[in-house]
Amino acid sequence: MEDYKILIIEDEKQMSMFVEMELTHEGYKVATAYDGSSGLEMTEENDYDLILLDIMLPGLNGIEVCRRIRQFSRVPIIMLTAKSDIPDRVLGLDVGANDYLVKPFAIEELLARIRVHQRNKTDMNKLDYIKVKDVVMDNRTHQVWRNGREIELTKKEYDLLERMLINKNVVLTREQLIESVWGFDYEGDTNVVDVYVRYLRSKIDDKFEDKLVTTVRGVGYVIKGD
Repeated sequence: MEDYKILIIEDEKQMSMFVEMELTHEGYKVATAYDGSSGLEMTEENDYDLILLDIMLPGLNGIEVCRRIRQFSRVPIIMLTAKSDIPDRVLGLDVGANDYLVKPFAIEELLARIRVHQRNKTDMNKLDYIKVKDVVMDNRTHQVWRNGREIELTKKEYDLLERMLINKNVVLTREQLIESVWGFDYEGDTNVVDVYVRYLRSKIDDKFEDKLVTTVRGVGYVIKGD
């Protein structure tokens, strides 16, 4: 944990200092920025394992900061905001946030969510290069090939495929996929998983005889293979 670095981008200094103190107490290395431009610059110049990003920031707001970070980094982003409206949550997730936490929140919940992203990072570090059947995924370059043919995927399609490849031969429920790909605070219909599985199949299954993604009726989805 001592090497796990977190950047807090939050203009409310009392809130920022409290979260920084709690995270430092837990053994994390913490840096802080009080506006969007500074936070973006720090992200460009340093490697962080996770970013806590407020939406209502002076100057460059959190949505725009998130959008710009996603142009060069896949670092997990948990958005913090006083807004609880679903459109704001959806907008944050659409521009690339991994998770969402509405103020006021319990520090225990924030710590639990950080631990989830830590576990995911451990899985990812072990699996920079994933191969199942004739599918190859390179997490270093964010590229996917099937039978030697490169497959162009959106971020959500890529994240969905990655989670299923990591858990090959394990049936994942829609709820598990929602949590790992869309984030804890996603409040939409779990049918979104079915929609994105269809998108994924249209690109990675329809043109190939051997189908990769299997539906387990009433449960979820699985990718089987060695």
